[in-house]
Amino acid sequence: MDLASYADLAIDLVNTQRGRQDDLRDLEGLRALLVHRPHLGGRIAHRDLDAMRELRAQLRAIFVSAARGDEDDAVDRLNTLLIHHPVHPQVSRHDGQDWHLHFNEAGSIPDRYAARTAMGLAAKIADQGIDRLGLCRAEGCERVFFDTTANRSRRYCSDRCAGRPSVTAACHPSAPRVNVPARDSGQ
Repeated sequence: MDLASYADLAIDLVNTQRGRQDDLRDLEGLRALLVHRPHLGGRIAHRDLDAMRELRAQLRAIFVSAARGDEDDAVDRLNTLLIHHPVHPQVSRHDGQDWHLHFNEAGSIPDRYAARTAMGLAAKIADQGIDRLGLCRAEGCERVFFDTTANRSRRYCSDRCAGRPSVTAACHPSAPRVNVPARDSGQ
């Protein structure tokens, strides 16, 4: 089981809200988030939607603390999630695969999502460092990301956002010049 792969769940959830746009405004939005994750699906209710919004806020706070350089706060917040949403692994064999680890499928959708996300973030941070958690620096963008560059230089969630400062400078010659750091293809 690649625990770090579950960290992507955090990014997917946090990035469902950008300013006033909220992809989790209703149950259909939650279904859309879960559509490619059948192991996290099932019957959902409004309490699940509310719990997922709360989890999103908790996860965003981790990314914000990490981006601010407050590693202790970020880790404290993550440890709180780990305590409140413990993981229950089990050994499984299916689809012609050999024995391997899976997370237990018991619990509500938000609890299963939170447990997997917290474990994924914990594994990613322990393996690669907390400074890999990023908050896009483009004006008006609030998306989060993992910095996968070799030199830890990623500052934007996407190439589109990375190009925004130079577009602004070109359109407004009096605007201060912004140097966009060299990007790895991981952006």
